[in-house]
Amino acid sequence: MSITKKRVIFLDRNENQYGPAPACYRVLRRSNKSTLKDYSRDFTRGVISILSERLAKDYGIDEKKILLGYGSEDILKESVQCYINKGDKIMIPSYSWWYYKKIADEAEGVNIQYPIVEGENTFSYDVEGMLKIYEEQKPKLVLISSPNNPTGNRLEIDQLHYILGKIKDSVVVLDEAYSMFDPKYNTNPVELIQKYPHVIIIRTFSKYYGLAGIRTGYAFLGANHERLSLLSARYLGFNRLSEKLAIAALDSPEYYIRIRNKMSADREKLFKELNKFPGFRAYRSYANFMLVKIPVEIKDSLKKYLTEKDIIVKFMNEDGLDRHIRITLGTHLQNRRLIMLIKSFMKEKNRT
Repeated sequence: MSITKKRVIFLDRNENQYGPAPACYRVLRRSNKSTLKDYSRDFTRGVISILSERLAKDYGIDEKKILLGYGSEDILKESVQCYINKGDKIMIPSYSWWYYKKIADEAEGVNIQYPIVEGENTFSYDVEGMLKIYEEQKPKLVLISSPNNPTGNRLEIDQLHYILGKIKDSVVVLDEAYSMFDPKYNTNPVELIQKYPHVIIIRTFSKYYGLAGIRTGYAFLGANHERLSLLSARYLGFNRLSEKLAIAALDSPEYYIRIRNKMSADREKLFKELNKFPGFRAYRSYANFMLVKIPVEIKDSLKKYLTEKDIIVKFMNEDGLDRHIRITLGTHLQNRRLIMLIKSFMKEKNRT
């Protein structure tokens, strides 16, 4: 007798639950022995790889200004390892991805936090507070995330230009892993690195493109970062299958726009529904996740309840965010199930 295994819905790591475009699956079906057994020979054409060549063409930039990595995580680590030595200061957002602190510690750098502040229904960067700390601390590297994980807020374009114009004596790493979920966030990476040569802009195929499993990220390098480019060089080429999957995703803009529109509608629905529950406060987000403050007394019981119902969300346990959950946007059906379960939980709680 066969046993049907329950399918757990993971809404805790900001993965795109809709998955990649159909063209990506066609790449997998068409892959052959050569794709797996042979190194890339793109160097014979004078290019780094088919993916960096494609990105350079799409953005109208020299391929040498494109850096590929094993996800944005890899490029973040390489950037910090390249520029931060023992005792050097690195500025990071006060509420941020835990990995930022981890990679600074690995390089024996000194973490300096700058403020992200909580508003009524959104978080925001305290730009002037950030610049004041920058002038006081003179860090070697400044890390900016827009949209920011886990708070979901982003910088406006004029704010970004203002900050980059003020922070000229440090390496600036701009993490844009979630930027493509917001069609109004139209930063031009080529314009930015040409105007601000100290900037590194990091993006990924993990989130928007639904390809977290292939671990492919890329960055745009300002003119000051030849050292990083040399440090990150891969003389035997990159993962040939991952490159083809990424290109198939780039070739499928209609699919991803359709999915983004579905997510935007569901994000608004979740925001409204979650804010109806007593003691809940959902925050506006420009990414594929939402931060929600919940009553501290229900944190453990809600986690247990949802886990038993096979839904996993991120229960935060960080300074200042220890009574919050971060919910990754799922498919429409997954999002609806989550809301129904929280409603059921609250009803049961109110009866006891």
